[in-house]
Amino acid sequence: MTNTELNTNQNTSATPNTVLVTSGTGKTGHRVVERLTALGVPVRAGSRSGEVRFDWADESTWGPALAGADAAYVAYFPDLAAPGAVEAMRTFGGLAVRHGVRRLVLLSGRGEPAAVLAEDALRESGADLTVVRAAFFAQNFSEGAMTEGVLAGEIPFPAGDTAEPWVDADDLADVVVKALTEDGHAGLVHELTGPQLLTLADVAAALSAATGRPVRYVPMSGAEYAGLLERYGLPEGEAQWLAELFTTLLDGHNSSTTDGVKRVLGREPKAFADFARDAAAAGDWQG
Repeated sequence: MTNTELNTNQNTSATPNTVLVTSGTGKTGHRVVERLTALGVPVRAGSRSGEVRFDWADESTWGPALAGADAAYVAYFPDLAAPGAVEAMRTFGGLAVRHGVRRLVLLSGRGEPAAVLAEDALRESGADLTVVRAAFFAQNFSEGAMTEGVLAGEIPFPAGDTAEPWVDADDLADVVVKALTEDGHAGLVHELTGPQLLTLADVAAALSAATGRPVRYVPMSGAEYAGLLERYGLPEGEAQWLAELFTTLLDGHNSSTTDGVKRVLGREPKAFADFARDAAAAGDWQG
């Protein structure tokens, strides 16, 4: 358990003037933008093609996006454990502080040693940093790469019988917004999971029940999954790296739940079955 003790009842308002949300159209980024906007917080939604241009692959876009912001949500693409992430975090953090950004909230991966190195590199900036380490998102099945598998009735993945505490991206966004807008989170690591452990076979059963169509899990090795990704068009190196990352994360060392969501939000995290029911009702699998 890495979530430091936090008394949510004693947090006071520390609403920033302007928040930069990197990857502002991404799975978590657009949720954070929506919540901050609803609170009346000025937001700069950074993206590769939006009004506020921000591209992790193009450092020249970082400074202009940071200008005028005093807080930022940092969601690195493709993953904080990816090659180059450590140097990117070190460079981005230094640039952020030079632009007057005083508060950073970083999305990180749970149980990823390489991601911890990137966290440390961003911490070197001296800004108030909150790290949010997340389990796999439930929304990977409704908004991510696994959506097509749900629609096709088969979810191929190198997970075996390993159980994962799938976390709802809405819960994570709520935690991020708290960390951006309230005192009491600087220096903390919030480790977020869902309320229960589910294997991919369990996930497939929940999706079958929610969608009304049969969905089954198809276990495969990391090498087989890399080959599948290559057939979908990913370069060989990227496909192999992703397959190795997934097999490492799903080797059982993350098969535990935390109370991180409840500590920050004062409520239980959303169960996967409830996510699946709500996503189906919203028409996420009608394609």
